This record gives sequence, structure tokens and C-alpha cells, in this order.
Amino acid sequence: MIFKRVGESRPYPEHGTTSRAWSQVPPRQVRLDQLVTTKDTLKLTSLLDEDSTFYGDLFAHVVQWQGDYYLEDGLHRALRAALQQRHVIHARVLVLED
Repeated sequence: MIFKRVGESRPYPEHGTTSRAWSQVPPRQVRLDQLVTTKDTLKLTSLLDEDSTFYGDLFAHVVQWQGDYYLEDGLHRALRAALQQRHVIHARVLVLED
């Protein structure tokens, strides 16, 4: 199993974090098997694109809420890591209080 669970939406409250604020969160390693996805579909072109982070953040965005880690942005990066037999990705983890 790649992920802890596959979700279809964001169960946590809206956090309103801007791109600039995300860039201030230091990246760290997160195990793929700890992540709960917030999307259940993926554009194949995003997965196969060599330069998929050209206009975005280099790191995945993860929200920690109520003890779970939700993969908000970066599903294609996480799947690419899994296909390359890696068990962790570098992500910015935003911790939300209950």
C-alpha cells in the first residue's frame, strides 16, 4: 500500500494559507504510508511531466490535522516517488490546531 488512505476531499477546516506563507514552512521528510490523499484522481500528464514543478513549489504541501497527514498538493510527486521505490517525500507540513 502506498498511502495510509485515499480520500476524496479535505476534511480539515479551510486554512487560507497563501503561496507566500507556504514558502515559509520548512520542508521535511514525510513517509508515504503516513499520508492521506485529498484527491482520488490524477492527470497522467502531471505525473509524466519532467518539469511539473516549473510554476509551482518544489515541495508537496501536507496539512497535519487531528493526528493525520493530508496530502493537499503534490499527489503526482508522491506517486512518482512510489514508482521510483522511494518511501518518503520532502514536503512542507502545515500544522492545524483542532
